[in-house]
Amino acid sequence: MAAFMRPAILLSFLFSLILPCLAQNCLSDTFSNNRLYTLCSSLGLLSATLHWTYHPSNGTADIAYVAQQESSGFVAWAINPSGSDMIGANSILAFHDSAGVVTAITYEFSNYTPSVRDSNLSFRVYSREAEYSDGKYTIYATVALPGNRTTLNTVWQAGQVSGGVPVSHALSGDNIKSMGSTDFLTGESSGSGGSSRLHRKNIHGVLDAVSWGVLMPLGAIIARYLKVFKWADPAWFYLHVACQCSAYIIGVAGWGLGLKLGSESNGITYDSHRNIGIALFCLATLQIFALLLRPNKKNKYRIYWNIYHHSVGYCVIILSIVNIFKGFDILDPAKKWKRAYIAVIATLGGIALVLEAVTWPIVLKRRSRSSEKSHHGANGANVYGGRQNQVA
Repeated sequence: MAAFMRPAILLSFLFSLILPCLAQNCLSDTFSNNRLYTLCSSLGLLSATLHWTYHPSNGTADIAYVAQQESSGFVAWAINPSGSDMIGANSILAFHDSAGVVTAITYEFSNYTPSVRDSNLSFRVYSREAEYSDGKYTIYATVALPGNRTTLNTVWQAGQVSGGVPVSHALSGDNIKSMGSTDFLTGESSGSGGSSRLHRKNIHGVLDAVSWGVLMPLGAIIARYLKVFKWADPAWFYLHVACQCSAYIIGVAGWGLGLKLGSESNGITYDSHRNIGIALFCLATLQIFALLLRPNKKNKYRIYWNIYHHSVGYCVIILSIVNIFKGFDILDPAKKWKRAYIAVIATLGGIALVLEAVTWPIVLKRRSRSSEKSHHGANGANVYGGRQNQVA
């Protein structure tokens, strides 16, 4: 019973890790008039998300900026063509004016204590409007990206309103960290918020490299070679299960994050990377549930289970390594990370080769002894039988 309970406990823990990864952030936003956008990013600070559709034909972008805020405050989203912070930011602000009507104005910040008024920006704004609902402001706009660039510094903010005019915001905490960059073409964003798309892609890569790419091969090495040594029994089995289950839990968390990143990247797909990832999840899940169907060693069907378990396991390892290198090509990180992973895999491969050379003589010697015992036992029985017949 305990053996059957362990997989159930592991799976419960697994889902507790996966669900937060699959929780919707920017994808949960909906918009009036059935507006739809191709890309989105959870900015991470000030409870803000950004949605957009980029039009390469004319270098414009349709924007929807969503942020939680009290109705008595304001929110702002800005592009800074010349810097990375608030000074020089060309912003669109949303707030309730003195008549209680939600309004959207444009303003270029030249200092930290401006007298906010509607003014022209350094780039063209074709349309702008704002609405307030369910404790959130939403700014809608269509803007011409400055210099027809697709990667731009962005700033977002929230503060107070006095007399129907935005006046100030906090000068500490998230308010002074809410800045980063956004690639309107690929959907990647980065900033001090730590919850950007690029940051999540890096997390996805690390989770999958450690789980599928390191722990899974390590678990296979433990099972193949340590069990040869009698002193390692049954420790090798528990180490093997610990490695493989940990790899599965961490790997599926990374897989779930990858699915979410893919769903946020409409129009940008990496078919082979995605398809291999889905195949990995299916095969690895079969391996986990196979624990519940593992026959006793003396069961006549155990040999078939072993063939299935080994073949699927090695297939998962091969696909994992292939997909990790595809992930490196997509993320294009610093070369040292790819080299580090190659070094890890080469080390594991070297250890496997050494253990292969060490364990094969032991296995062959045991098989020879077993064969000799079986042969002598059979001959002894025949000789004894012959003598009995002669006496009779």
